[in-house]
Amino acid sequence: MPFFHTKFTASLGIDYPIVLGPMNNASSPELAAAVSNAGGLGSFAAALLPPAAIAEAVGKIRSLTDKPFSVNLFILDEVIADGSAISRSQEWLQPYRDALGIGPGTVPEKFCERFQDQLQALLDAAPPVVSFTFGILSAEAVARFHAAGSKIIGTATTVSEARAWEAAGADFICVQGGEAGGHRGSFLGDIEQSTIGLMALIPQVADAVSVPVIAAGGIMDGRGVAAALLLGAQAAQQGTAFLSCPECPIPPAWKAALRTARDDSTRLTRSFSGRHARGIVNEFMEQMRPYENQLPPYPIQNALTGPIRQAAAKANRPEYMSLWAGQGVGMSRQLPAQELVSRLMQETRAALASIEELEHKGLK
Repeated sequence: MPFFHTKFTASLGIDYPIVLGPMNNASSPELAAAVSNAGGLGSFAAALLPPAAIAEAVGKIRSLTDKPFSVNLFILDEVIADGSAISRSQEWLQPYRDALGIGPGTVPEKFCERFQDQLQALLDAAPPVVSFTFGILSAEAVARFHAAGSKIIGTATTVSEARAWEAAGADFICVQGGEAGGHRGSFLGDIEQSTIGLMALIPQVADAVSVPVIAAGGIMDGRGVAAALLLGAQAAQQGTAFLSCPECPIPPAWKAALRTARDDSTRLTRSFSGRHARGIVNEFMEQMRPYENQLPPYPIQNALTGPIRQAAAKANRPEYMSLWAGQGVGMSRQLPAQELVSRLMQETRAALASIEELEHKGLK
């Protein structure tokens, strides 16, 4: 039996219990394929893409690997726009547009891609694994993916969310601890109650559901992977750890911010997207903080700040960029994805071996 054989790896036929976190604006077919080719489960974030681009990305990944991979979508309801909230947000955002020389803000023709169209595109593409964040699919939709040959990962931030995904038919539950970078996946309860630390969350969810659990949040090296496995997870999902890989397409200013970040460099914010997300604190986050509770929700605020973030990336102005990262960012390493996966497994093996050694010495 392989050293890292778990119910998760056995179900997918992969070598290692490592999952690449799906990160919008930080995904590429090359990164997803590299992690899959290294023995883990590569992931691609498609939440911001139109249907045709989703199909194209899945085709590209298939051309780069014959191993399993995953594609992620955000589950979104139809957008209901509040004109007054949009106007207030545009007023608060105008100084940043002025600083970047991009002129007055306008109301976009659409705030996001239509979820049902994206869902159909993903169903047609039928990747080996599909994952979802921000909500829950109907049992009927889950059955359609299963019929197409796709396994499903549902994101949960609480035990109740994990149980809901299991009841809907998910094959795996990804538990997102409060340490995780990027957007919170919560869909039941409020943000304060659902921002639970990963160490407390894993065993409670593992005890509550019968499907394999994937742990996400603050895991940066093999010690974190080993801890997740010991707590009851069947795999560890890592996003921030892969941001510094050369295959990751984020702007140089974002990668530079990762290199200097510390344990206390991140916090949750609604300022960029209208939904709580964890990133490296910068000028935009600090100056917009007084208005956070008055901003329109995702995806409206996300669309309004899009031109600012894009212009800031082109101008190498990290003070106005959404520098998503988790609380483990201070442990970032600049390694190719394949080498990082290999290093993670070496470290995990060493961490588990050290525990066995303590047991043999009677120091457990």
